[in-house]
Amino acid sequence: MQKESSVKIRPECLKPAIYWEKPTGAEIQEIVRQAGFTGRLAADYLDLADKTGRQIRRWISGETDIPYSAWALLCHAAGHGAIWDINADEMRQHRRALEREERDG
Repeated sequence: MQKESSVKIRPECLKPAIYWEKPTGAEIQEIVRQAGFTGRLAADYLDLADKTGRQIRRWISGETDIPYSAWALLCHAAGHGAIWDINADEMRQHRRALEREERDG
C-alpha cells in the first residue's frame, strides 16, 4: 500500500512549457515518489549521464532548477499525462499576447 502524501502538486506546474511555473523541491520529490522511482531509477528513466541520482537530489534541494523536459517526463511517468501537449494555434495566440504586453507595457 502506497503512503498518501501531504504534498499537492500545484496546477500551474502541470501545464505546457509556455504557461509552466517551476515546481518546488517538495513537488519534485512527490512526483518522483508518485512515479514509483528512487533517485537512481529517475536518473535512468531520464537517461541522465550521472545515474547515481545526484542530479535528482540537486533538483529536490533547489541547488539547480529542473528542466521542463525532465519535469514533463517525470509527470507523465507519475500518471499526470502529457502536460506538454498544446496546439500550434494556442502557441501563436500566446506569443502574440506576450508581444502586445511588451509593446504596450
